[in-house]
Amino acid sequence: MTVIAENVAQIVSLLGLAEKLKCTMRHSWTSDGRHESVAEHTWRMSLMAMLVSKYLDKEIDELRILRMIIVHDLVEAISGDVPAFDVINDSEKKQRKQQSERESMQKIRSMLPLGLGQEVEALWNEFEAAESYEAKVAVALDKLEAQMQHNEADISTWLEVERGMTFRLGKFTAFDSFLDTFRRHIENDGAEKLMSAGFDISGYRTP
Repeated sequence: MTVIAENVAQIVSLLGLAEKLKCTMRHSWTSDGRHESVAEHTWRMSLMAMLVSKYLDKEIDELRILRMIIVHDLVEAISGDVPAFDVINDSEKKQRKQQSERESMQKIRSMLPLGLGQEVEALWNEFEAAESYEAKVAVALDKLEAQMQHNEADISTWLEVERGMTFRLGKFTAFDSFLDTFRRHIENDGAEKLMSAGFDISGYRTP
């Protein structure tokens, strides 16, 4: 097998694995009453990045953000999706999730030609570290898209823990004035949904 043919085979194999993201369901529900897939979440995150990039406080590498978003949940094709509320107050479970995802990314890296595998892993690591401006934007969009999806789902699908989480996104958006305004809009939509359903949100909001 030639090098080119081998590279093609490796890429096709990884794309086959990535197809599982179309079948891997997240906790979130869609507006028509079904669970959304990881692939659907990633798609709208990508659209969000394209639409908001020109309004951010700093000029960004839009292509880098899009590439980061595309690979950020790729590990879930192997490890599956773990909702944020499952690990938010459980450090041991969070560590197990992180370890599982790191091992999944190592498998993904090994499936690809050396340089390409390292590139995908580097993008994933950058997202996880959330230190670069692009990574902070990507992480913020990850959280904002999830809340938008909750807002669009029937209130009967919301767990009690998710009511409070509606108002805890500020720590992910405070670094950028546009994203923080975006966050407040989504938060207000969530508040209106909760109040319309008869929930008292006074205990959820923080000063």
